[in-house]
Amino acid sequence: MSRTRLAAAALAAGLLLPSSAALSADATTTDGSWGWFSGDWSLTLGAAGFVAPRYEGGKDMALGAMPVISLSRTGPARLFTSRNDNPGFSLYDNGAFRIGPVGKLLWPRDDSTSNDLRGLHDVPFGVEAGLFAEYFPSDWMRLRAEVRQGFLAHHGVVADLSADAFTNVTPTVQISAGPRLSLASNRYFDAYYGVSPAESLASGLTAYDPGGGMKSAGVGGAVTWQASDKITTQLFAEYTRLTGPAADSSLVKERGSPNQFMIGVSATYRFDFHL
Repeated sequence: MSRTRLAAAALAAGLLLPSSAALSADATTTDGSWGWFSGDWSLTLGAAGFVAPRYEGGKDMALGAMPVISLSRTGPARLFTSRNDNPGFSLYDNGAFRIGPVGKLLWPRDDSTSNDLRGLHDVPFGVEAGLFAEYFPSDWMRLRAEVRQGFLAHHGVVADLSADAFTNVTPTVQISAGPRLSLASNRYFDAYYGVSPAESLASGLTAYDPGGGMKSAGVGGAVTWQASDKITTQLFAEYTRLTGPAADSSLVKERGSPNQFMIGVSATYRFDFHL
């Protein structure tokens, strides 16, 4: 597995991808079967480079990169978005509150990701699908929650909660930061942190049968520079502390670390178009 795929897997497990597409069902439309899609849109393309653990719960770091892709309807004002937001679109948006479906890609994990995983079951490629809701209690804070059901890679439920405070220190530079909290069901933990008796013999790790509960707590922040009307660059960092069933796993205790760090940079270009 390449370094890019290694770090992408770590990010997809929770350290992750930028961009949430804001496709509001309340947007002004025109008559016709394609009326809902009419209006001004933006397609943002770019890349992010980062240093992150080789797998969620690991202590060895890997340098990697991944694409940044976001499609959104252009409104009267651009709402705050975080690189932690998974792609989704809003079915209801009144300016202060948004809700809609959300999805997340889960990259495969196997013993080519790290020698720590030898003897453990492979985790295949998968997806998570669910709902997000976010609320802007003021013009400098956003609260967001995502609840997603896993498919293929795992069959558990994951909930991510976050709060971000943001401010423009100059007309082109914004800083943002806030806490993050993640919870998951036992089927998620079993896929990524469980060690069966047979796997214990094959790997040398202590057998572990996790329950559900809190997965992690942490804090993240970013400095975003609007280099031009179309070009945006960002420096971001995140610290996550694994807790509960994740921290209690023999994989983390005997080979990994509950302390998960990530730092990276990104650059994007925005293409505006009208339908």
